[in-house]
Amino acid sequence: MAIAVAAKEEPATSFAKDQLKAIIERIERLEEEKKTISDDIRDVYAEAKGNGYDVKALRTIVRMRKQDANERQEQETILETYMQALGML
Repeated sequence: MAIAVAAKEEPATSFAKDQLKAIIERIERLEEEKKTISDDIRDVYAEAKGNGYDVKALRTIVRMRKQDANERQEQETILETYMQALGML
């Protein structure tokens, strides 16, 4: 009786294993692509530095461009307020 039950569960178990393996392989592939892209970005920053650009400023600009314009303006206003309060402006 137990053999019959195990035989019925086999295809579902096999499907779950195959699905899990496919998910893991996709993640591994994407992780490798992410590493490649990260290396490419590092190379671009190195190139920019070699051409005399300030990498820290470039990173700041890239981060700022990702933000919503209103959010960025709000952060800049807060920063300016704090700098004025500290006598930095």
